[in-house]
Amino acid sequence: MKRKVAASVKRSSSKPKKTKQVTSAKSKPAKKPAAPAHQPTFKQDPQYAQAVQNYETALKSMQDQKFEKAKGFLEKIIASGQKELADRARMHLSLCNQQLASSATSFKTAEEHFDYAVSLLNGGQYDQARGHMEKILKQNAKADFAFYGLAVLDCLTGHVESSLKHLTDAIRLNPQNRFQAQNDSDFQNMADDPRFTEMLYPEPGELTSSKDQNKR
Repeated sequence: MKRKVAASVKRSSSKPKKTKQVTSAKSKPAKKPAAPAHQPTFKQDPQYAQAVQNYETALKSMQDQKFEKAKGFLEKIIASGQKELADRARMHLSLCNQQLASSATSFKTAEEHFDYAVSLLNGGQYDQARGHMEKILKQNAKADFAFYGLAVLDCLTGHVESSLKHLTDAIRLNPQNRFQAQNDSDFQNMADDPRFTEMLYPEPGELTSSKDQNKR
């Protein structure tokens, strides 16, 4: 049996079709992002920038329970005339007034009032603490513990001269305050001040003369 000869393949006379090159999405150049809309900067409106800063400070003060401080900043915002922030500030100001009204308590004794002032001082609310101690002195000018508290407060806030003056008054009214100050770490900022050392550790003669003055 003879093998069949494979038929020859006739080539088409027509021209081969051109194939289109497919480009991947990755090869296409990326479109440039649209430019963001122009927004005014704080430099263009410094009053608005200041109002925003006051608003942020007020909120931070409220979080720290410093409602008197927050109240001051909120009142500045309202006075600035920035309507959007002023509306929010009025709402927060109302809350501050409510908190301040609820915390306004009456005290049976000056000592009880002083304890409350000390709690404010320990909480870092120096302005409020000072206000209460000054109220104590208005009611009783010989409240040595209030002078002592102001001396501590002044020392902690860096008012050395005022601290020395108040401590002098406290010791003059009650010499026991001298021994209390010797062991009080709140006065460490003045430990190297010679005036503070002389006040706490006077010469024997000076100590006797101060006692005689207190008796008069």
